[in-house]
Amino acid sequence: MIVAANFKMHKTRKEVKKYLEELKNIKFNGVKVAIFPPQSALFEDKIIGAQNAYPAINGAYTGEIGLEQLNEFNIKRILIGHSERRHILGETQEFIAKKFEFFKNEGFEIFYCIGEPLEIREKGIEAVIEYLKGQIEGIDLGYEKLIVAYEPVWAIGTGVSAKIEQIKKTHAEIRKFTSKPLLYGGSVKLNNIEEILSIENVDGVLVGSASLDVNVFKEMIEKAAECKISK
Repeated sequence: MIVAANFKMHKTRKEVKKYLEELKNIKFNGVKVAIFPPQSALFEDKIIGAQNAYPAINGAYTGEIGLEQLNEFNIKRILIGHSERRHILGETQEFIAKKFEFFKNEGFEIFYCIGEPLEIREKGIEAVIEYLKGQIEGIDLGYEKLIVAYEPVWAIGTGVSAKIEQIKKTHAEIRKFTSKPLLYGGSVKLNNIEEILSIENVDGVLVGSASLDVNVFKEMIEKAAECKISK
């Protein structure tokens, strides 16, 4: 069972360090925990991963960080393909695949995100799967350190999570592509995490805004540990 937190553009380094100190007051009981803080809040800790990096060791890429900077903190975990990178910052599938290949070759654990916008979801599950297939083009779905996160764009930060049946059907279809762990992300809250984790082919969650409160996130980890035992 995996419980990951994407802080996006929230929290300072000082706040993240305090957060992890409080988080480690509990036992994870077999739950894999990952935290993705802002780039300015990176530091060395086995739980920490990068939200983004450029596929190069270093170079003339203003505003980016590369392998050299991640190596300083011994970071070997990264998010790739998040919808906000795709839709707000304009990353193409070609560039995302290039980034995936670079960090795969460097042995990173890759949390790879896919998800459809509302207009695609409204066309039905077949349209959703065709859209998602486009988001895995050029990606090695057999990579040993791959974790796939399905995040419907229309459910991210909206407070509206996909319905249980929608998650179940979509994860069942994604499972046909890969045997790697499948996470669900999209308005995961304390009051729905147990139900989401009980769904077949859901191996964990990628949590956004709800993870910003360390006490809430600790409870999520505890609930995931309970689900791990019963699943």
